[in-house]
Amino acid sequence: MSVKFEKETVKKTAIPGGLKHEIAHEIGERLTGGESAAGYLAAYLKQLQENPLRTKMLTSGSLAALQELLASWIAHDRSKHGHYFSARVPKMAIYGAFISAPLGHVLISILQKLFKGRTSLKAKILQILVSNLIVSPIQNSVYLVSMAIIAGARTFHQVRATVKAGFMPVMKVSWITSPLALAFAQKFLPEQTWVPFFNIVAFVIGTYINAHTKKKRLAALRKKHYGDGRSNSGRTDDFPRRDY
Repeated sequence: MSVKFEKETVKKTAIPGGLKHEIAHEIGERLTGGESAAGYLAAYLKQLQENPLRTKMLTSGSLAALQELLASWIAHDRSKHGHYFSARVPKMAIYGAFISAPLGHVLISILQKLFKGRTSLKAKILQILVSNLIVSPIQNSVYLVSMAIIAGARTFHQVRATVKAGFMPVMKVSWITSPLALAFAQKFLPEQTWVPFFNIVAFVIGTYINAHTKKKRLAALRKKHYGDGRSNSGRTDDFPRRDY
């Protein structure tokens, strides 16, 4: 008596989306940690809780450098060597880490202490007003002064002219976006994700403002010093003293 075994063919059912679906799922798992708490976001939030100032300094420095690089590319603002990676990139990293992050850390801490335990609608509105009328003007003024110095301004007149020209446009953007971002976070996001969310919002807005400022500055400098022409590198100097 002979027994014949037939090979059983197992067909694999393709997952909709195939490899792309698997890659997207893997990225999502690594970012959020999925059901565990091992994702990048969880690790970042843990560091933010344990070492708030250091984490903010590293985050702000990295995003400021990336923002400068991206804004230069958008505005076609090249160095005299024809590169988008200029001396401004590390300077922006220094600004983000050692000026912007500590200043924001102190101002937001004061703001939170002033309204700690106050959850009424009136308190929330007052907090938004204080943020937009006091905190934002301080941060934006320091930002514009820093940008002027990084751009090569060395006299009080040059710095004041930069702040005067850019202050109200920057404030208008802040007054529009800040309440919207805060309202979105309050309604849709858990509090532990607010910091990375606001970092992303600030990065996008800062890139737009930086690129817009670069375009206006380059156009004004070309008109003043070169007529309608450009330099050989496709870029004009910001102020007489530059180091790249």
